[in-house]
Amino acid sequence: MRRTDRWAGLALALLGGAVMVSARAFPNVPGQKLGAGFLPMLVGAGLLICALALVARSLRAHAYTARGADAPRGEHFGSSLVIIGAVVGYIVLAERVGFLIVAPLCLVTTFLALRVKLSHAVLWALAGTVVVHLAFYKLLRVPLPWGVLRPFY
Repeated sequence: MRRTDRWAGLALALLGGAVMVSARAFPNVPGQKLGAGFLPMLVGAGLLICALALVARSLRAHAYTARGADAPRGEHFGSSLVIIGAVVGYIVLAERVGFLIVAPLCLVTTFLALRVKLSHAVLWALAGTVVVHLAFYKLLRVPLPWGVLRPFY
């Protein structure tokens, strides 16, 4: 797992840095305290924090095996494929089906691939979907796709 963590951490750090650099170029919005680049800067900072955590995990695993402890089990790429499939599925289905249906399905699938208990996966997927929807719809005033739920809105 340490090799995967190291490369994923490097990729996330590069992505986070690129997001933060490009967000600095976003214009200020007249009449608002926070400019258009505020949210992308937060996302970039979050990506950098995740990158540091992955690299630290990689270094801890390396130190663990250097002490003569048993080598960790082989790397598992199945979860990564499920996550990539969930993202692609969201991109393809979100406009037609709607965020409130597709997002929890993608999240439950991802959580189950990461071996989260089913009850916890469903709870976190529903809660996460509601929080993201409210954040975008109410706070940021950016509507997410309604899809088939449009007649009920």
